[in-house]
Amino acid sequence: MVKDNKLRKIRLSANPTAEALADLRIGDIVYLDGTVYTAREGVYKRVLEDGIAMPMDLPAYSAANFHCSPAATQHDDGSFDLGAVTATASFRFSKWIGPWLDASGAKLIIGKGGMSSKDYREHFVPHGAIYLTTVGYGTGALLGRGVKQVSNLHWKKELGLAQAMWVLDVENFGPFIVESDLDGNSLFERENARISASLDKVYEGTRPAVLKRFGETDDRSDEMI
Repeated sequence: MVKDNKLRKIRLSANPTAEALADLRIGDIVYLDGTVYTAREGVYKRVLEDGIAMPMDLPAYSAANFHCSPAATQHDDGSFDLGAVTATASFRFSKWIGPWLDASGAKLIIGKGGMSSKDYREHFVPHGAIYLTTVGYGTGALLGRGVKQVSNLHWKKELGLAQAMWVLDVENFGPFIVESDLDGNSLFERENARISASLDKVYEGTRPAVLKRFGETDDRSDEMI
């Protein structure tokens, strides 16, 4: 793992080369150019469980899958109004992520909160894929500024607006943080380990609580970060 505290900002294609992916380090700040698409459980079930063919050529058209429900509407004339694009938590899609990487050829999975180290090792690494996470809550409007246009909307009737596959042309779309790299290293896992190692010092000298709730513990190894 590269240990470098210098913050790097990178413009990355939504259909990145293997060399561009290999250059990324966990903690890098990334802005995307090109085309990204939204796909979450509705799309995953339709393709992977129901056997419905992809509505677009992946990954030729895009290799960037955004776990997102855009705050957008489609008018009767087919035009769109799009405001915020807020990421949703990716851990909920763990059961589909391996088969989806197989089927879609995605190299970038974008969402909120990261996925498990097991997902990275078993699915992302073999597929040469990485995970990009949003930088926190309340960034949906900021991300929306990077969307140039909605170029297509697939399966609106079948899945509804939230679950449909939105195809977004983007420019300087971000910021996102590189949460996993091609070796399966996780930024969140690394930083959580550092924090956990110092928890005893944080509580050093404090007295045990006089009253405790049922199930409450003083064991700092049970602390959740």
